Amino acid sequence: MKSMKTFRIILILAILSQLGTVAQDSRQYQIRTIAFYNVENLFDTTNDSLTFDDDRTPTGKDQWTEERYWHKVDHIAKVISEIGSSITATSPDIVGLCEVENRQVLEDLIHHPKLEHKDYGIVHFDSPDERGIDVALLYKKAAFLPTTSASHRLLLINNNDKRDYTRDQLIVGGLLDDEEIHIIVNHWPSRSGGEARSQPNRIAAAKLNKHIIDSVQRINDIAKIISMGDLNDDPVDDSLKKILKTKGKQKNLEAGDLFNPMEKLFRKGIGSLAYRDKWNLFDQIFFTSHLINTEKNSYSYWKAGVFTKPYLMTTKGQYRGYPYRTYSGGNYTGGYSDHFPVYLYLIKEKLPTDHFTNGE
Repeated sequence: MKSMKTFRIILILAILSQLGTVAQDSRQYQIRTIAFYNVENLFDTTNDSLTFDDDRTPTGKDQWTEERYWHKVDHIAKVISEIGSSITATSPDIVGLCEVENRQVLEDLIHHPKLEHKDYGIVHFDSPDERGIDVALLYKKAAFLPTTSASHRLLLINNNDKRDYTRDQLIVGGLLDDEEIHIIVNHWPSRSGGEARSQPNRIAAAKLNKHIIDSVQRINDIAKIISMGDLNDDPVDDSLKKILKTKGKQKNLEAGDLFNPMEKLFRKGIGSLAYRDKWNLFDQIFFTSHLINTEKNSYSYWKAGVFTKPYLMTTKGQYRGYPYRTYSGGNYTGGYSDHFPVYLYLIKEKLPTDHFTNGE
């Protein structure tokens, strides 16, 4: 009798997980997927005279043709359509992106046949980055309603006392179903010139990120804030641990603290990109402690991961297992990106009267 009951529970779990809902005993849970993806230079083929995008043109060094562009869009659409789908049977409800050139490439992406029926909206601002790359947010209109958005400029001065132009930090506030939530999308300065030499720039980015979070918390001290992005630092680096003071263990959290589930993954050796046989987890999602809710009557953190489907990996040679890049060593390889996407699930208990939606 006991084994029959166990079998029925397992069967219910298997069926409902394909509908975007998880069951535990007689309870059902709504799941929302939040994802981030560095898409490795999603550029159009047009030369922008105001940015250094000459390489990504048909006559440039990369020979970036229309055919290659649309192949790239197809690849990125495929990845986004599958992140989190093993649990929810659908694509993410909110997706942060970096290394996108402009709004038009985002429009091309969300209207791709693999994504068009998902009805994604776009939040995007042009950044002053020298290469012309921006961050952006995609959201399913059936799941998330943006109410506020702003782009915060990161002011950096280089060793020659000149402005070092980089990416803005994007914050979007809104309603995830009926709950207020804030999303910050980041792409912090790179390690060009060496990790130590470039570290002050990422410290400055972390301070800006903290300022944005603090500003929201001053208005609402129990705000649910998620910050995501390619930070060009690992979860244990000073920008995270000393400036933002992120914590990697839930038991150590106090009200208003930032929890970084990627720290545990990193300590296990899991990464989102590799360089010279070393794995880094630069792509991260962390959030305020108010998304840790044991009552499960509102959205709370469930689990996080790095999306590493086999097709995203290089299959042979020296870089076997590394992300399958669009370009490698200056040569076109036709892959996806030099980063793996990351994601987390938010979950809450559904009331018997709730109207079911999976965000389509």
